[in-house]
Amino acid sequence: MSRPTPPDPSRFPRRTVHLDFHTGPDIPDVGRDFDPAAFAQTFKDAAVDSVTVFAKCHHGLLYHATDRPERHPGLDPGLDLLAEQVDALHAVGIRAPIYLSLQVDEYAAREHPEWIGHGEDLKLNRWTTSAFEAGWNVLDMSSPYADYFADQLDEVLRRFAPVDGIFIDMCWDQPSASRWAVDGMRREGLDPADADHRARYATLVAHRYMARYSAMVEKALPADAAQGVWFNSRPKSRLSEERQFVRHAEIEGLPTGGWGYTFLPYVARFVRPMGLPTLSHTGRFHESWGDNAALKPRAALLYECSQMLSHGLTGGVGDVLHPRGALSPAVYELIGSVYRHIERCEPFVEGGRVLSEVALLSDSALGDNPGASIIGAVRALQQLRVQFDVVTPESDLSGYRAVVVPETTRVDDSLADRLQEYRTGGGAVLLIGAALLNGTEPTLPDLPVEGLAPAPDGESFLACQGVPGAPEDFPVISHGARLSARAGAGAEVLAKVVAPYFPRSWDRFCGHSYTPPADPTDEVAVAVADGVGAVTVNLLEAFHEHGVETYRQLLGAVLDRLLPDPLVRIGGPVHLETGVVSTPTGTVVHLISFVPARETPALDLVHDAFPLVDVPVSVRVTGEPSAVRLQPSGQELDWQYDGEYVHVRVTSLDGHAMVVVDHG
Repeated sequence: MSRPTPPDPSRFPRRTVHLDFHTGPDIPDVGRDFDPAAFAQTFKDAAVDSVTVFAKCHHGLLYHATDRPERHPGLDPGLDLLAEQVDALHAVGIRAPIYLSLQVDEYAAREHPEWIGHGEDLKLNRWTTSAFEAGWNVLDMSSPYADYFADQLDEVLRRFAPVDGIFIDMCWDQPSASRWAVDGMRREGLDPADADHRARYATLVAHRYMARYSAMVEKALPADAAQGVWFNSRPKSRLSEERQFVRHAEIEGLPTGGWGYTFLPYVARFVRPMGLPTLSHTGRFHESWGDNAALKPRAALLYECSQMLSHGLTGGVGDVLHPRGALSPAVYELIGSVYRHIERCEPFVEGGRVLSEVALLSDSALGDNPGASIIGAVRALQQLRVQFDVVTPESDLSGYRAVVVPETTRVDDSLADRLQEYRTGGGAVLLIGAALLNGTEPTLPDLPVEGLAPAPDGESFLACQGVPGAPEDFPVISHGARLSARAGAGAEVLAKVVAPYFPRSWDRFCGHSYTPPADPTDEVAVAVADGVGAVTVNLLEAFHEHGVETYRQLLGAVLDRLLPDPLVRIGGPVHLETGVVSTPTGTVVHLISFVPARETPALDLVHDAFPLVDVPVSVRVTGEPSAVRLQPSGQELDWQYDGEYVHVRVTSLDGHAMVVVDHG
């Protein structure tokens, strides 16, 4: 019998579901209630266009027709669950990439305990500290398990080619002291007793299996496939190196599952400049993966999926299929209510690219968790409506109008030279904290400050001058380390340092927190001149850790002088998130208005959209538009064009809307 024709492989999926199915061997009735037609129609009705289905789960069990002993014992011998899922989805035009778990495989761990990785303390790599506590074992990819997995993957590829994609999960670097790892390190000239060498070998092993499995998958893909293999759990900081193994990227980031609501705004801006088609995963769960019996509020899912769209990503929602194989109507009522909104929005950003005019330089060595400085910068720039990307110091900066170098981005001769070349080309630069120095020398020759040197430890205060919203008669505490500096010739000083009466110590102090400010000094905290800004305090790190509004106002004041004609000027509440997309027919401004609130000791939740009422929006465009509408509602907006900016005022109650400026 012929199988249904797969959907167009060149069309990258837009509204996906990652259908978890980690089903233990003691579950007796796997797939009992599976109905192919109802299964596929549920996704179709929910506006889903791709569903990742399981060949192999974390329990190491298989869900397709196979003679291998790992086939789930609770699956009826006559049911080829994976094949029926794939065929049913293809029959209604939905893609069906296939999932296999890699380093987590309970069947292999039980049958071959010698394949479990272990550390230098000879303890097995487990997710728990006790063998008598439920938790996953971690397999050693330098052991024969790598070949075992290759055989499983090969069977899936032969059975289902051409595949819509392969999702290989649990692919982190796993240092090990097993006999296979030790022998492998010795062959590579590495010292197994050295922790750094074990880490280097773990990366080498990962890259070798990625190359091997990627080559296998490529042979089973259509030539024009937009989606190929994805190795999940790899650090995005290595994506520029590891993109040789993949055709697309995926971002796993459930806000309530430990990632938080600051993760996607950072990592999306880091990944998208690489130019790979990218989808992002959240989940329908109240908390994280496996929280099967709880749903998040619709507003939260709408917020998360709208964020993805605004960053130029396509969307993904995680679900867990019940062992009996029937989907939950409540889950797909939730997912469908959000995906139908996203589907209505997609035509207005079709063929578009996200516009960014500022580059935030993040040291790639900081990885996917770049620390307080970068996250503080992302939050502050987002609140200031700055359109920006996060890039590494090695990236091409020529497409940006300004570059921000945070205090934790190390400046060396190479970066200093590149920044100077960028300055020569007309770009503006903002240097913060330690980034002002390359060793002991100024990073740029035309800094608006001079005499840079480390300042003594102890509290100090910032006296603002000409900073909108910041009172000039109220010195604000400066948290963290700083540099001492004087104003250079022609510099505009936005903040000076105010010293306390005396340094606080155990035997000489005043008040609860710090000695009060006394008098302004000649030291400069924030200055700008001729396209260069200098901030001598750790402004971004302090904003992340303390959230002082004046820190954001200072950053905004500097950027206003470096970029007096930004891409957008948008009022409204500070939490409002924005994004700008250029399409073949116009310019689109995303407006996203939701407020996460901390409601448990470790969980931020979103319950409702936050209405926008008469919010002024101005976007810089070339030429007078033919029309301006609020989409996807289709509402015509009154607008004015001043020769540079289109000005409108927006009221939106739904949490996400788009101002679409049609080119004339």
